[in-house]
Amino acid sequence: MTDIGFVRSELVPAKPAPNRTSGAIVWMQKNLFATPMDALLTVLGALFLLWIVPPLFNFVIGHAVGPMGTVEECRAIEAGACWAYIYNEMEFFIYGFYDIPQQWRPNLVFVMGALLFVPLLMPKLPYKRLNAALFLFVYPIVSYFLLAGGVFGLSPMPTEKWGGLLVTLIISVVGITLSFPLGIILALGRQSSLPVIKTLCVAFIELIRAVPLITILFMASIMLPLFMPQGTTVDKLLRALVGVTLFTSAYMAEVVRGGLQAIPRGQYEAAASLGLGYWQRMYFIILPQALKHVIPGIVNNFIALFKDTSLVYIVGMKDLLEAVKTKNDSALEWQSANTATTGYLFAAMVFWVFCFSMSRYSMFMERRLNTGHKR
Repeated sequence: MTDIGFVRSELVPAKPAPNRTSGAIVWMQKNLFATPMDALLTVLGALFLLWIVPPLFNFVIGHAVGPMGTVEECRAIEAGACWAYIYNEMEFFIYGFYDIPQQWRPNLVFVMGALLFVPLLMPKLPYKRLNAALFLFVYPIVSYFLLAGGVFGLSPMPTEKWGGLLVTLIISVVGITLSFPLGIILALGRQSSLPVIKTLCVAFIELIRAVPLITILFMASIMLPLFMPQGTTVDKLLRALVGVTLFTSAYMAEVVRGGLQAIPRGQYEAAASLGLGYWQRMYFIILPQALKHVIPGIVNNFIALFKDTSLVYIVGMKDLLEAVKTKNDSALEWQSANTATTGYLFAAMVFWVFCFSMSRYSMFMERRLNTGHKR
């Protein structure tokens, strides 16, 4: 029997180490310096950051006057942002002219809203239907009577005194809550086979989208009272709510219609073959798929609505941005070179926090609902 075994009598020559496939250096080579153009853009971006970040850091943090600072410190030549001004005027930025002894009422509204809204954002928590019913139907009624007063011994508080972040949140939350279902109805109506319904929905959508929001608010503020019976007045906040809701619903309808058109025709036929009625087909089969496809567009409209609340000054309401502007013009005791800039920077930071939070949550929902589709 022949022995075919082989035993090597010398070591195998050493081979070079393999190239690294992970780590910071590999990531930079792949994402920042992959091509000469990428390298040039990386260098230009780094130079831009070196030019803008140090002075911005010095203004916001390095040379800034803290919340406990004084106006004399804010007026110093080398002083940066005057956060003491923001701290001392925070009540006006949040509540507007709302009476100080009664500010516990909007605080209670904020707390109840957070306790009801945050659980809705967590998919795994139970009792979603009860939670949604409380937030959509009970919470608005309780909030209105708490804020407006006039019942249960609460002193009346007209909406003219509401302002600041309170008004911004009220208009954005109500606008988002009402424009979403209204936009779905308009999108379904635009695809309806009934000529009357389709014509009305198309006319409404095209009319609203043909004019800017500021025009609609101007009409609600100036023109609407002209068509009302003499002596009849419409609350300013209600005008803003109606204008913002109608404007956003028209854009929402087109976003939802895009999702409906992305659904293959076979899904409609399969739903009809099950013997389901029109609303059952829409609710159980078509709309869940369509809305999943257009989550980015829906959240984009929500973000735009939140930022557009700054236009309600047209109807005489003082939202967060208008409250900052009012206080910048009237707070003479805090006048300094950087007071106004600090106020607008604070407003920008608040808007950014809310808008960025909505954007990140939409990305979370996209990943969670990404079932049956490969990226």
